[in-house]
Amino acid sequence: MTESRHYSLEDLKELMRRLREPETGCPWDVEQTYQSIAPSTIEEAYEVVDAIERHDYKHLQEELGDLLFQIIFYSEIASEEELFQFDDVVSGLVSKLIRRHPHVFPDNTLESRISGERTENDEANIKRRWEALKQEEREAKGQVGLLDDVPVTLPAMTRAAKLQKRASSAGFDWPSMDGVLEQVEEELAEVRGAVQSGDMEAVQEELGDLIFSVVNACRHAKVDPETATRGANKKFERRFQYIERKLAEQGETPQEASLERMDHLWDEAKQRLG
Repeated sequence: MTESRHYSLEDLKELMRRLREPETGCPWDVEQTYQSIAPSTIEEAYEVVDAIERHDYKHLQEELGDLLFQIIFYSEIASEEELFQFDDVVSGLVSKLIRRHPHVFPDNTLESRISGERTENDEANIKRRWEALKQEEREAKGQVGLLDDVPVTLPAMTRAAKLQKRASSAGFDWPSMDGVLEQVEEELAEVRGAVQSGDMEAVQEELGDLIFSVVNACRHAKVDPETATRGANKKFERRFQYIERKLAEQGETPQEASLERMDHLWDEAKQRLG
């Protein structure tokens, strides 16, 4: 039996070039643009995260390959347009990371080394330098405000947490979780008031404020809001699927069962499944 060949990054770059050949390449790959493959990039990134959260490390390798393919794809399109190449992407990344880690590369070169044990004060200084360097990079791009480069295409809760973190770096933050939770309670009261008024635009706005405040609570608790929500989704799925199974055993469907019956099974699922 012939062993499968172990391909390299150079092989991947050559494969991408061949796929994009106008005359002999793949018709689908040839017609793609930055814009057309952008949705796939988002999907592949989520599949990486999904494999990690399911501890499916066998498929994580495959999903990381799919994500890398997106980067190679963009780089090949850019190379065809004489904008940049994949090697430029790598070089720019390495340069940026060296620049952002002077505590590891003191001479601003990959060859430089630093000696000695770090202290808690060192960690605080590292964080301050990191933020200062990122601010310098934003200003170099013409992004003067702290929030200017927070991508609008991020998932809403992730973007909320990032906006809050940026504002916090300038001292605009609650000093403790107590204030955050009080804000959550205030926003919940405002949701109730909007619902009672019947003003649906106000309801939407107040619910948005409530969610934003809950995200802030997550940030203070050092909990990723997207991860927490995905966990809640999975828990809901487990419990509702339990209801479906129990009803099916009695020849019923959720559509046929009473709310009281499903509530009882929900409590049972909570006891058995957590």
